[in-house]
Amino acid sequence: MRIAIVGTGYVGLVSGACFSEFGVDVVCLDTDQHKIDALRAGRIPIFEPGLEDLVARNTAAGRLRFSTSTADAVPGADAVFIAVGTPSRRGDGHADVSYVLAAARDVAQVLDGPSVIVTKSTVPVGTGSEVEAIVRALRPGLDIDVASNPEFLREGAAINDFMRPDRVVIGTSSARARDVLKVLYRPLFLIETPFVFTDRETAELIKYASNGFLATKITFINEIADLCERVGADVHDVARGIGLDGRIGRKFLHPGPGYGGSCFPKDTRALVETAHQHGTPLRIVEAVIDVNDRRKHAMAQRVVDACGGSVRGKTVAVLGLTFKPNTDDMREAPSLAIVPDLQAAGATVRAFDPEGMAEARKVLAGVTYCSDAYDAMQGADCLVIVTEWNEFRSLDLARARSLLRAPVFVDLRNVYDPATLRAAGFHYVGIGRGKGLAEDSKQEATS
Repeated sequence: MRIAIVGTGYVGLVSGACFSEFGVDVVCLDTDQHKIDALRAGRIPIFEPGLEDLVARNTAAGRLRFSTSTADAVPGADAVFIAVGTPSRRGDGHADVSYVLAAARDVAQVLDGPSVIVTKSTVPVGTGSEVEAIVRALRPGLDIDVASNPEFLREGAAINDFMRPDRVVIGTSSARARDVLKVLYRPLFLIETPFVFTDRETAELIKYASNGFLATKITFINEIADLCERVGADVHDVARGIGLDGRIGRKFLHPGPGYGGSCFPKDTRALVETAHQHGTPLRIVEAVIDVNDRRKHAMAQRVVDACGGSVRGKTVAVLGLTFKPNTDDMREAPSLAIVPDLQAAGATVRAFDPEGMAEARKVLAGVTYCSDAYDAMQGADCLVIVTEWNEFRSLDLARARSLLRAPVFVDLRNVYDPATLRAAGFHYVGIGRGKGLAEDSKQEATS
């Protein structure tokens, strides 16, 4: 089979590479000539483990190629996937589907035979119907079907998520569209991946509902962590105790500085706006958005408190800037709130991230970007872990202690055991690790 994928961003590029690994002939299409030239030269515009090798292997095999020409990529395709961005619209937070609709118009102009147009982008309910209306208005006699096939790719684990997904959701009322997508996803049928076949509107909503629920779990455990600090409980034991309940599950119960990235913030806002448009407000998701936004700023205050109530004239070493490990994505990262708040409070920030500093430089000004974790610690009054990259999990504590001007260690991801850090001479502040931990560290830091 042959498919075209419109958009070579995160979703489009990963999906295209993985489909080509399934043996499908794939053309990835983008209007950005520089990006296409880079991809043709084997340069990958995003950091995603394993993606560079996957693209190189399938490009060499002739199954994967890149183009800026719709007329080159689309005609003859059994399916055309639209995988362009749907950013939050300024003012109301609703998803901007203008790129999706523009892609539908471009595709409609050049399709030359029966095909299935598939929305892979995360889109509000009803977007598939808009796509179909556009195509049928432009090309009334064209034999097409429109389906929804939302993605569930985690940055940093996207290839595995595509190759061995929890489920594949396909929304269409067309038997032909269903058959085409079954053939494309045949390798996943062979490993008995669960498939959810439904109508377009339901498929579109599944994506938003999924991200809304996961964002709620993250926010819930973050608030429980705050309660743990007040009552003397340990949030890790609480999370394990509730997570072993099969109705709850253990995933996404890790306390931290709040969620970020390209999906959860954007999708929760879009879900809320869709609900308001239809007169069914989602109060829980609205609260999740508000609590998560406030939490990122509260984490900066936690650092200030750990430093004795003021960071004016002090240096803070920040380890990790991206919203999660194994990506260079800075979108909605907690660091984008924490670092400016610390700077506004008078701190100088020295930072290191294994993959994200090039992107961070575009959005975080006035930061000293360092060559490694220990360089960031040099002469700092406080060390803060914001993103839990693996290389930060086994720091040389003696070396860290010798480099820091003051032994204050704020662990916003609970990477380290508090007793171990205290034994190494640090004033440790974690998240939800029991009553008085933050207060004890604050007092010790000022003594």
